[in-house]
Amino acid sequence: DDYRSALDDAAPNGVDAYFDNVGGPISDAVFTRLNVDARVAVCGQIALYNDEGVPTGPRKLPGLIAPRARVEGFLVFDYATRFEHANDRLREWVTNGEIAHRESVVEGFANAPDAFLGLFEGDNIGKQVVKVAEPSES
Repeated sequence: DDYRSALDDAAPNGVDAYFDNVGGPISDAVFTRLNVDARVAVCGQIALYNDEGVPTGPRKLPGLIAPRARVEGFLVFDYATRFEHANDRLREWVTNGEIAHRESVVEGFANAPDAFLGLFEGDNIGKQVVKVAEPSES
């Protein structure tokens, strides 16, 4: 859980762009490291979805002022007409090794509920996959 140090290691010169689908303390940490003219796309706030307390809102908004950062909501369905093209490009980049992805694989359908709940606890790294069977060759 030492994400502040990990963030310092990953972005020693600050953050220029942040795609936020987490919210909470991770976003707070990023906001204090934004560079001038940084851009933030907010897609979700999963850290807050099961929070039973009173919502606190973004606590580090003052961190947007000095770097003159821009924040904008992002809804993936606004780009539905570009999904096929994006899928083709992403497949090409993964195949060529230009980008990499990480996933957490859980074996067996019986483990699907725990895998799902683990999404909200941070148990997974990258995409959560439940492998229910070996692929058949037809």
